[in-house]
Amino acid sequence: MGILSWIVMGLIVGLLAKLVMPGKDPGGIIITILLGIAGAFVGGFIASFMGFGTVTGFNLASLLISIGGAVLLLVIYRLIKK
Repeated sequence: MGILSWIVMGLIVGLLAKLVMPGKDPGGIIITILLGIAGAFVGGFIASFMGFGTVTGFNLASLLISIGGAVLLLVIYRLIKK
């Protein structure tokens, strides 16, 4: 995936993760994109470690793995913030 694909996927994943877990989180569009990209990395690492697959492109499986990683990052952020 190219850099533009990562940015677009990061925006979509970040928005969907914030929809799954609404609340007071920091963020404008840049933070949302970074959350989505970091979620893709975290979700891909955990999924490949557990044998479920990786983030290989712009497809449904990669999207779900990325959203899971982004939601996990939001949970960790909220736990640290408390």
